[in-house]
Amino acid sequence: MNSTQPQLVSVNAQLEERWYTSPEELHGKRSTLFTNIYSLGILLFELLSRSESSELHAEAMLKIQHRILPPCFLSENPKEAGFCLWLLHPEPSSRPTARSILQSDLIAIGEDQELTSEDGLRSVQEDIVESELLLQFLTSLKDQKDQKASKLVEDINSLETDIKEVEKRCSSETRDIHSLELKDTREQNFLPKEPVRSDTCDKASTLLDLNDDRLMRNMSLLENAYFSMRSQILLPDTSATGRLDTGLLNSRDKLHLQNGNTPCIVNKKPTDRVGTFFDGLCKYTRYKKFEVRGTLRNGDLLRSANVICSLSFDRDEDYFAAAGVSKKIKIFDFNGLLDDSVGIQYPVAEMSSKSRLSCVCWNSYVKNYLASTDYDGAVQLWDASTGQGFARYKEHDSRIWSVDFSQMDPMKLASGSDDCSVKLWSLNERKSTCTIRSVANVCCVQFSPYSPYLMAFGSADHKIHCYDLRNTRMPWCTLAGHGRAVSYVKFLDHETLVSASTDNTLKLWDLNQTISGAVSTNACSLTFKGHTNEKNFVGLAVSDGYISCGSETNEVYSYYKSLSMPVTSHQFGSIDPISGQESSDDNGQFVSSVCWRRKSNMLIAANSSGTVKVLQMV
Repeated sequence: MNSTQPQLVSVNAQLEERWYTSPEELHGKRSTLFTNIYSLGILLFELLSRSESSELHAEAMLKIQHRILPPCFLSENPKEAGFCLWLLHPEPSSRPTARSILQSDLIAIGEDQELTSEDGLRSVQEDIVESELLLQFLTSLKDQKDQKASKLVEDINSLETDIKEVEKRCSSETRDIHSLELKDTREQNFLPKEPVRSDTCDKASTLLDLNDDRLMRNMSLLENAYFSMRSQILLPDTSATGRLDTGLLNSRDKLHLQNGNTPCIVNKKPTDRVGTFFDGLCKYTRYKKFEVRGTLRNGDLLRSANVICSLSFDRDEDYFAAAGVSKKIKIFDFNGLLDDSVGIQYPVAEMSSKSRLSCVCWNSYVKNYLASTDYDGAVQLWDASTGQGFARYKEHDSRIWSVDFSQMDPMKLASGSDDCSVKLWSLNERKSTCTIRSVANVCCVQFSPYSPYLMAFGSADHKIHCYDLRNTRMPWCTLAGHGRAVSYVKFLDHETLVSASTDNTLKLWDLNQTISGAVSTNACSLTFKGHTNEKNFVGLAVSDGYISCGSETNEVYSYYKSLSMPVTSHQFGSIDPISGQESSDDNGQFVSSVCWRRKSNMLIAANSSGTVKVLQMV
């Protein structure tokens, strides 16, 4: 077998050489480009043809030299057969050139088929990618809808739970009313009896009028407030997650004195979610407007220096002081303003200053003691009963914006100035007892009415700084969130602070959520919007959860502590200097100061024209 295999290879090589030899070479002519074309035709036939045996294949290869193609090849490959005959033409010059072959329909069809195949693959791949994107979109959309559906189911369950709770309470209150009425009938059946109603039912009656435009107009805001309050109450107690040194907030053993003699219990964090929201909703629906109970107009309407910058009630709230750029402090009898039709009322006392006044504050313990601050940087103490000043402190280097007496220690007061400092004073000392430096102008300062050691001030650095007066080297906390200067701060309760800023907002702060030694950015629990305040001091006052402020639209706004939208507002209007009549045109005027009279739930407000109004929410 070893000798046979080389012989077979030699025979095959001789056959192939004979098959691929062109007719002109057989006649002894030289090989040319067209000779190679002939060989290419033989190769193409071998590639495309199929033979059942080597003998049949050899027979077909001999016949093709005479341009005789097998019938099956002609029927199965008509285009290829014609192409082969073109390449095998006996006349060399009639055979195609290489460029003609490349440009032939047969080759072009193959390329087109290849391109079509590539395009088809690319199209399929693009379809797969698009399908995956569509699937991802639909899956993500379904997940979002599932989350919303779960949240909706959770909200509905919460509402159903609270509805059952309210119905249960109403049923219980109704039984209590019937029981009291029956008892009253048995004991006093001979006397006409007055109907007995619980406070809860009184509140519930305010919600029966669902046609209240304010309620329906603010339904989405009320909804947000409801679910926000519900989620906050369901959170773990702040004592477990907040700061530990909160003893400063309620150093009175949970009691404080209001106006020097009335004990009040300090409120704890509410745990009754229904009652908490219901209380806020009732406070919102209880009042619809401010009613004017009295008006005090400045005698000289043509003067521009009538802006009243500050209002303050005395200890018993019988008198109030008004001070401003007129360099005068005027004391008015509050009752003399009520329902008084007289155009101009005169003060019961008047004290003059050498400079424009910025703030006035009455001592909560000594009835006739009054403090004022001015643009020259002086703190002046007055005896309102005599109209004379008895002490003057001049340590600030620039204008003082704010002064406040401590309700816990009536011998102590504080002042905040453009010289970037807060100074503490004592009525028993001639010089300041402490100076706290700030990085920016100090716009307002207030002692906590619930702790003898806590004090807060707002400044032009957009922040509120709270200090423990036992350690003034660093702030007890710093509150950040306002976009512009903080113009006022007030304590709403022992752990809650409200602030005003020229960024058109008021903010409510939870002091339990502050961070010791760092800036607290997450302590803001609510932001109030509705009024306009971008450049002026417009006043801020709090009473029983209500928060009032002025507006640069010459209006007074009132909010409630748990709802972000205004409860009501009142347009001041402007006074015509010729006729003395009030018009709705504000003429660029703004409300410059507000102050609550707690014992009668009335508000006094003043504007930049010097007009003071006594307002009552009804």
